[in-house]
Amino acid sequence: MRLLKRLILALMLMAALAVGYLWIVFASPYGYSPPENPPAISRQGPHRVFVYGTLRFGVVRWLVYGRWGDPRPSVLPGYHREGLDIERRRDAEVEGYVLTVSRDELKRLDRYERLGVRYSRHRLTLASGRDAWVYARIQP
Repeated sequence: MRLLKRLILALMLMAALAVGYLWIVFASPYGYSPPENPPAISRQGPHRVFVYGTLRFGVVRWLVYGRWGDPRPSVLPGYHREGLDIERRRDAEVEGYVLTVSRDELKRLDRYERLGVRYSRHRLTLASGRDAWVYARIQP
């Protein structure tokens, strides 16, 4: 009985830590200040965003901007994926998805990617010939 109580307490503590972590990353006003001069968002939307890492997963998109989204398979030519980063390489391509998001959802993606801190956002041309925003890791 004592072991069961400790196990339940440990599970409750882990759940509380997970919820706290998710709140800090996705919703809190702490821990992130947007850059002074982010790439301009010229219109309300929709905006196309090419994703190749954690945002390929619906549950992550739901946590970040509140909906599963409508991902479509796509390819970014001229880049090579290395973990959660991409780098220019003429003979390579990165497979991923294109998401269609609103202006507010794009701002939530900026927060998730820590725009200006961890990632920069660029408008690049996909294999389809259409442009999309792409996040690339900032090199130290």
